[in-house]
Amino acid sequence: MRRGVRYSVLAVLAGAFLCGCGEKIKPTVLPGIDSKSLPQQESWNSTVVLSDSGKVDAVIYAGYIRKYDAPRQTLLSQGVTVRFYNENEEQTSVLTSEEGKVDEATNNLEASGNVAVVSNDSTRLRTEKLYWDNGKQLIHTSEYVFITSPKENVQGKGFESDQQLRNYRIFRVTGEAKAQ
Repeated sequence: MRRGVRYSVLAVLAGAFLCGCGEKIKPTVLPGIDSKSLPQQESWNSTVVLSDSGKVDAVIYAGYIRKYDAPRQTLLSQGVTVRFYNENEEQTSVLTSEEGKVDEATNNLEASGNVAVVSNDSTRLRTEKLYWDNGKQLIHTSEYVFITSPKENVQGKGFESDQQLRNYRIFRVTGEAKAQ
């Protein structure tokens, strides 16, 4: 009798197992939406730290972050703030913009929409689009820029600088400088 109960229990378990191995629930496919175009990760009110060899290069905050695997990029929106750091991990400047994009392969950043950079010595840069080259620790743009500092007010089209806004070049410059 025990043997019969054992076989009955095994038969019930096997049946339950086989019923559980039926067709899996498939996700609903929405017409007109390609799943490959959707982000692999999303987060709200988040912070991303970019570092190299354990040293912080930049800390990025955004209201909404979307990470994609193809192409390998992270899109930032709903207010972006980037704090830049030097080799001693001291904050050197702060960038704000409406949106941004980080290339995952290089950690380079593209900021757009009311871009402003303020350095520790109160030099202020304003433009509509700005790029940060993580490897060279430089910022640049081909857009129109306005720079205000304790010494000068300068504007022009095209710009490149270190991220501290100490050594910058403006192409096609116009503006005024205070005499010393």
